[in-house]
Formats: sequence, structure tokens, C-alpha cells
Amino acid sequence: QVQLVESGGGLVQAGGSLRLSCAASGRTFNSYNMGWFRQAPGKEREFVAAIGWGSGNTYYADSVKGRCTISRDNAKITIYLQMNSLKPEDTAVYYCAVGYQGLRIGIRSNEYNYWGQGTQVTVSS
Repeated sequence: QVQLVESGGGLVQAGGSLRLSCAASGRTFNSYNMGWFRQAPGKEREFVAAIGWGSGNTYYADSVKGRCTISRDNAKITIYLQMNSLKPEDTAVYYCAVGYQGLRIGIRSNEYNYWGQGTQVTVSS
């Protein structure tokens, strides 16, 4: 059974940084993509970034491109989301997800099968 456990959320001032972690277990992920989504109150869940576990290819939403970096640690089976220059509009619950989309990286939440419990990120102005 796949388990995803996020950590690293918190309260930060605008302009600050946070690093989110997602520890995965329960299967091998060589052919899978692992991604980060976020959901703000009253809004739909939206794609943030994803990485191909085997390829290392990455893809970012325009809203975070240049401010966020997704990475993976194969030995720890963990992915990270380094977020810099945070803005109040980045405030949301951030979710880690795993899914298989073949050779491409999916950006729709229904393309991901497994989800973590979420970690709150709050950016104050």
C-alpha cells in the first residue's frame, strides 16, 4: 500500500522560503511521476510541480516557475519542493501525489492515484 507523508509546511512572511518534503513508501516508483498540488480555501486543487521519478524530468506551473524547485532523493524515496520568494497567494494546503502517465508529466489531479494528507503553508503579508 502506497503511503505519502508530507512535512515542512508552516507560517512564513512574504519573501521567505520553505522546503516541503514527501516521504513515499509501499512500492517502487521508477516509472511514476511524483507531484505537488495545492488547494486554497474556496478554490480547486491546482498543479504546482512534478518530477519523473526515473527520468528526473521536471515540470512547473507558471505561477511558481522560477521560485520553486522540485527534486528527489532516490535513497530516501523522498521528493522535495523548495519554495522561495513566497507570496500571500501561495497560501494553501500542499499535497504530494503519485501517478503514472507514461512518458509525459501530468498536471491534472485525476492523473494521480495516491495522495498524502497535506501540509499547510501560510504566507503572511
